[in-house]
Amino acid sequence: MGDAENPGLSARNRFRGLVRSIDVDGVMGVIEIESGEHRVTAAITRKAIEDMGLEVGDEATALVKATSVIVMRGHHG
Repeated sequence: MGDAENPGLSARNRFRGLVRSIDVDGVMGVIEIESGEHRVTAAITRKAIEDMGLEVGDEATALVKATSVIVMRGHHG
């Protein structure tokens, strides 16, 4: 299952934006992508960051495929 843009992917939730930060420690890294008024943070391997050549300011897309999402109505503290 895929879509017209990426026929090999089933993830439908996409956040296109700019890489705002990259923090690498050991074999893992955390990147933050600013997509409009939203920020998506992802933990990925150092190798993935290096293989993609990701740097702060680069355009990137976070693809989100969740097994469970819980939604609450309104603002709850």
